[in-house]
Amino acid sequence: MNEIVVGVDGSEESRAALAWAVEEGRLRQTPVLAIHAWEVPMVPAPTGLVPPSVEVVGDLTELREDAASLVETMVREIAGDAADVEIRPLTVEDKPVNALLDAAERNDAQMIVVGSRGHGGFVSLLIGSTSDQVARHATCPVVIHRHRRG
Repeated sequence: MNEIVVGVDGSEESRAALAWAVEEGRLRQTPVLAIHAWEVPMVPAPTGLVPPSVEVVGDLTELREDAASLVETMVREIAGDAADVEIRPLTVEDKPVNALLDAAERNDAQMIVVGSRGHGGFVSLLIGSTSDQVARHATCPVVIHRHRRG
């Protein structure tokens, strides 16, 4: 489909990345695929982090609905009624890096756009960086959009 794939997570950085991707989609006359990836939260156990029991999580319907609402709201707020560019919101139950890379490969993406919180240094080593992992493993160009606050 040759889309622009952009990751959104509700942060200001991802809002700025989405706005950039939408404008780039307008310029290139290319559809934009806005992806929000989510996972079932892990819980600590003596053996490490494990998926929670059904009793703890309950029905995943609410988590799925919240994730879909987040990406749909962001697309509506950022793009409005943009008739000049097609924007598809997508919610995926997966790690963000996997969701972005898979979508880009599956859709023969022109590029992947991600925001950057700019943790850098030691924090990035501990928690990993979605933008870093996407840049290392993507088979298409990657734009890491740095949002300036204020």
